[in-house]
Amino acid sequence: MLPYPDRIPLALTPTPVEPLPHLSRRHGLELLVKRDDLTGAPLTGNKVRKLEFLLAEAKAEKADTVITCGGAQSNHCRATAIAARKLGMDSVLLLRVPDASNPPPVEGNLLLDRLVGAEVCWVTPTEYAERDLMFSRIADELRARGQHPYAVPEGGSNALGAWGYVRCAEELQRELPSGGATLVYAAGSGGTGAGLILGVKLMRLPWRVVGINVSEDRDYFVRTIGEIVEETIRRFGLGLAFSSDEIEIIDGYVGRGYAQSRPQGTAPDRRRCAHRGAPARSGVHRQSLLRHDARARAAPAQPRRPHRLCAHRRHLRPLPQSRRDGRRPVIPKPGARLASHRRLGNVAELVHG
Repeated sequence: MLPYPDRIPLALTPTPVEPLPHLSRRHGLELLVKRDDLTGAPLTGNKVRKLEFLLAEAKAEKADTVITCGGAQSNHCRATAIAARKLGMDSVLLLRVPDASNPPPVEGNLLLDRLVGAEVCWVTPTEYAERDLMFSRIADELRARGQHPYAVPEGGSNALGAWGYVRCAEELQRELPSGGATLVYAAGSGGTGAGLILGVKLMRLPWRVVGINVSEDRDYFVRTIGEIVEETIRRFGLGLAFSSDEIEIIDGYVGRGYAQSRPQGTAPDRRRCAHRGAPARSGVHRQSLLRHDARARAAPAQPRRPHRLCAHRRHLRPLPQSRRDGRRPVIPKPGARLASHRRLGNVAELVHG
């Protein structure tokens, strides 16, 4: 029995593990997808798993307002604002934009933020880099108004939030047949990777955990994930041996930046839908999958041994949104050349390459 902290059920779990027989046959391994985009709209995605533990602590501390941060179309901020409202709490969101004096139109996740009454504070990337200080200032302002704030870090990624993905690893232990496997996830703030690593260690599973960074670089995520794992071990007295050398991050596929789509990332969605019936999450999910395509195209053909690989799917893909420069969103034209259509199937190269 794992020593879970208190939790408020918010997600529809366990989420299913979906086999991909067509791509599995093509690439010579058992390829599966953990459908965490099915944790329950509009809270869908990996963030709600972390929020179950974080907001349980917020309620225990009698908080009435939750503070968190992210990009203008942050899935984490949207999920936090909606979950907070469901639990009777207000929310304040620090949203990052290039020009805080010229915020984007109210659409997509931002529209949902507004509909549940979230207070939005626009900040520049420079200000966002000092978000911990801004959290402290906003918390002081809220206390001066008689409110009781609770701060949720970027992505819900800290020692408490990591338990959301310890719990996911426990689900996978029940869902996957016994034996080896590789878990692949997109590393955006570090909490998902930290939780999966901890879960695998706590249950002594013969699994490999691999992150594809979608922002920053490898060194950043080795440091960030390592700090979360170490803090979780200390805070909850887990008694696990851990070294940052155990953290495996594949770097080099951030592209234009976090959640920024490119034509070579969007065009393959058409083929993926035809084979799988499920597109990638915009931006972040594609970034991790683009890495598999590039390595597959560069690698020479070689024999492949059977292997089970489970790719973690974070969110439903949002619909394309309008662009501030007046241009249309990046959407592939019908019949366009699908040069990198293999995408998810080529995670085989991650295991064998």
